[in-house]
Amino acid sequence: MLSVRNLNVSLGGTRIVTGIDLELGAGELVMLLGPNGAGKSTFLKALSGETQYHGSVLLSGCELTRWQPQRLARRRAVMPQRVDVNFPLTVKEVVRLGRPRSAPVNDLVVLELLRALELEHLVNRMVPGLSGGEQQRLQLARVLAQIVDCPGESLLLLDECTSALDPAHQQLVLELVRHLARKRDMAVLAIVHDLNLAAQFGDRLMLMESGRCVLDGRAEQVLTPANLKLVYGFHARIVHLPEGYPMVIPTGRVASQTAPSNPVCRQAS
Repeated sequence: MLSVRNLNVSLGGTRIVTGIDLELGAGELVMLLGPNGAGKSTFLKALSGETQYHGSVLLSGCELTRWQPQRLARRRAVMPQRVDVNFPLTVKEVVRLGRPRSAPVNDLVVLELLRALELEHLVNRMVPGLSGGEQQRLQLARVLAQIVDCPGESLLLLDECTSALDPAHQQLVLELVRHLARKRDMAVLAIVHDLNLAAQFGDRLMLMESGRCVLDGRAEQVLTPANLKLVYGFHARIVHLPEGYPMVIPTGRVASQTAPSNPVCRQAS
């Protein structure tokens, strides 16, 4: 679904993302990890067309820049880190912004997404009066409305879609995203900071540092004490849960961290 080759991004003459390669298949959920300033959001902005890049980005075999905007809008949806809605729009009206013009006024897709994200009772509420977590789930509903009934494969890009949510709604959102990825042939790339959520829901984890990919593989291969010490600068214990994924327990910061000057992305074996 998505094939990235040697992607580089520079902003203001400074290289932010260097030499990223990524293969992402339909139905796959990949969690993008890394410390603040690692280049995760910039990488996502390049894939969303918001930032210019050098290299190759193929969506369903076609270079991203060759897609017609209307067709692309039904195949790729992007949820940025923050969206502020200060206009007097209702919850239902905001979700409808993501629907194609041909969609009926009483669109069942809109109601189904609101129900799935536990927003149905707020359908006629004005958006500025919602809590932070409610607004974040609302923006996810709007983004999903673009592509959820798209025929064929689609791409979903999420930048910290659970940052404002309580633990129960974090589980709700990521369970929904994983379910839709499988059922609707979505390829999903999601930036998260919660390592344990990433381990629980990600098919693969991609770890970034200083604008480069350090490691790409399964949770138990990426989330090791050595990798966490190198990239994040903290000591950790790893507990392997009966559910089949590792849990990270931080035990303290590293006194002095020396990051590699030129890390190379490794495919975990």
